[in-house]
Amino acid sequence: MEFQPIILPAGQWDALQASYAAPPRAYHHFGHVRALLQHAQWVAAQAPWQQPREVYLAVLYHDAIYESGRKDNEARSAELAAEAIAQWLPEQDIDVARVRELILLTARHGSLQPGDVDDEAALFLDCDMAILGAPEAVFDAYDRGVAEEYAGSVPAFLYRAGRRRFLRNLARQPRIYLSDLFHQHFDAPARANLLRVAGP
Repeated sequence: MEFQPIILPAGQWDALQASYAAPPRAYHHFGHVRALLQHAQWVAAQAPWQQPREVYLAVLYHDAIYESGRKDNEARSAELAAEAIAQWLPEQDIDVARVRELILLTARHGSLQPGDVDDEAALFLDCDMAILGAPEAVFDAYDRGVAEEYAGSVPAFLYRAGRRRFLRNLARQPRIYLSDLFHQHFDAPARANLLRVAGP
């Protein structure tokens, strides 16, 4: 079962999927969104989301604009989400500020501690980071995909150094995941993946 607390108009859905197809992506494509929706459904099976529609829209739009090497992807994606809600869902009483907040928080992966965000934001962010605790083959495919996305915009040696530094920093955090739910289920395999790829 897929997490889907609101049905989008066909035109909005088509525009959203088109945004994930450009530029061509090796990881941050719509398959990534579908994986997050599965994790959001898994969370919902433990306890209902307090703002399920806002979480759903944040999942859908969080990487809608993604150009490797740019620092404003999250801000542009949040703006696109706000514009799409105004255009397509004006009568739905969506908390647009919350959707924007959740998307903008994804720019701070690796720098947040559990007390920095509320419980629902922690779960949303952990859905996005669940890939770190995936089986080795799935994690390695993710790691290759991200590297491929950066191949045309960052010199390989700089990317490798920056990527290793980011992953090693995550592994050194006392908590990789912000929520207790994800910490209990994914911390150990995530640390194993990070240490295997980036070293101690």
